[in-house]
Amino acid sequence: DLYRKVFVFRKDPSDAYVVLRAKLEQPLRNFTVCLRSYTDLTRPHSLFSYATKAQDNEILLFKPKPEEYRFYVGGKFVTFRVPEGRRDWEHVCASWESATGIAEFWLNGKPWPRKGLQRGYTVGATAAILLGQEQDSFGGGFDLYNSFSGELTDVYLWDTGLSPDKMRAAFLSLRLPPALLAWKSLSYEVKGDVVVKSRLRE
Repeated sequence: DLYRKVFVFRKDPSDAYVVLRAKLEQPLRNFTVCLRSYTDLTRPHSLFSYATKAQDNEILLFKPKPEEYRFYVGGKFVTFRVPEGRRDWEHVCASWESATGIAEFWLNGKPWPRKGLQRGYTVGATAAILLGQEQDSFGGGFDLYNSFSGELTDVYLWDTGLSPDKMRAAFLSLRLPPALLAWKSLSYEVKGDVVVKSRLRE
């Protein structure tokens, strides 16, 4: 149980990462991924990387610069432009549904204009899911200058699109529906220089 805990990625750049294990029974036609990050990086960095053998950027949350997030599904991406952070925690949720190809992006509990991405696509279930690195091959192929440095917490993955109420609940750390990956019951393995610490503030 990682309640009120964070992963601290201590080095910049870094070869460290955290492997997450999710119970995926079937391919995903809908999903939502949420996490909270705290960093002073201005270079590109990966937040959440979900790769299959067929597609290294099956699901990817990537921040190429301080005022931009990229959300990938099946190797294609949409860009969400955001105000440059005030060096504070940023909570992001990204959801996608195959039937409409609608990608939603929420930053700190607020929705951005929805975009279209990979309508009709299916996300593969046999996946390597990593925090802190961007995979260019299944479970590897890292570029150190895309690595994350800073603090990560509240990582979740659902096999549904969350309702607006639940998106706000995720931001506020309220009760959430059962998830494939849940911060309060996370199955993970640290690889390299990552330390689990208590959160410094709420």
